[in-house]
Amino acid sequence: MQAMVPINILIGDRSYRIKIQPTDEETVRKMTGLINNKILEFKTQFAGKDMQDYIAMVLIWFATQQNDASNYEMAETELASKLESFEKLLDRTLEAS
Repeated sequence: MQAMVPINILIGDRSYRIKIQPTDEETVRKMTGLINNKILEFKTQFAGKDMQDYIAMVLIWFATQQNDASNYEMAETELASKLESFEKLLDRTLEAS
């Protein structure tokens, strides 16, 4: 197991020092960039809010994206199962012919 390494990330207007696995650093930095880009996007759409509002908007956006991805994965799993059943049915039909 690798030792945790401390890194500094900036979200909105605050710096956070966190400890992560070295293998996760690239992912954490990419997600931090995505979060900050979304904050900037919401700042241009909704002027006059404070940083806490923008961070809340990003959290809501992220949660709905995760939910959409989860629903997609469930639908994909269900489709794969149905295709497998259909394939078995076809195999049985071809064997009977």
